Amino acid sequence: MSKIDPTARIEDGAVIGDGVTIGPYCVVGPNVTIGADCTLQAHVNIGGHTTLGTGCKVFPFASLGGAPQDLGYRDEPTTLEIGDGCIIRESVTMNVGTLKGGGKTRVGKSGFFMAYSHVGHDCIVGDNAIFANSATLGGHCEIGDFVYFGGLSAAHQFVRIGSQAMIGGVSGLRGDVIPYGLVSGQFARLEGLNVVGMRRRRFTHQRLQLVREFYQKLFHSSGIFAERLAAVQPMASADPAIAEILTFIAAGDKRPLCMAYNKSDRLQVE
Repeated sequence: MSKIDPTARIEDGAVIGDGVTIGPYCVVGPNVTIGADCTLQAHVNIGGHTTLGTGCKVFPFASLGGAPQDLGYRDEPTTLEIGDGCIIRESVTMNVGTLKGGGKTRVGKSGFFMAYSHVGHDCIVGDNAIFANSATLGGHCEIGDFVYFGGLSAAHQFVRIGSQAMIGGVSGLRGDVIPYGLVSGQFARLEGLNVVGMRRRRFTHQRLQLVREFYQKLFHSSGIFAERLAAVQPMASADPAIAEILTFIAAGDKRPLCMAYNKSDRLQVE
């Protein structure tokens, strides 16, 4: 049985699952579906054509399913889908999609979105993502599973971030980040592999060594990048993580690839 505070406003047509708790002054629109066992603490606004998966917890002043921040939007019935078990903290915003972007914003299961983080229109966010405070996605971004997005960081529209990548705090992303990559900086550059995250996903020492060898050959060997990329292609069969990185690079067509500093870059910075 659901528990709804008398000050909450639930529009006709909204679908409320079993065991849902809706606290004071929440607003739920007519095209919203809230899955079983969700909790909306207080002052939560859910509008648009939004589906909230089971077992989600939404904290005060979050706004989900608002119109995309796109000047071409004309109130089309685009959607926002949020997976099971997400924790959505104070003042988080997630927008519905646009027709030109496919019409859907999708957030995977078990995500943790800290205060003031933002998921823009037409973004696709994988499972188990963590967005620290004020992490921001422009429209059309694609975020893989187990990505950690540091506080006060932002991604340009159409940026892709591969699975298990880690984005340092206060970073500005203008290019795609390879799976397992570690990036940081005002104009973010690749600094290595997210070894801590890989160990948490139970990468063996042997696998880590192999992927590190691949990384060094791809980003720090001599020659232009296209030559290095061609040279490491045979390593795709050596480990699934290497194959995933190469597939990710091959699929890029909207934004440049976030690259590592080379020695000359470091000399200039220092």
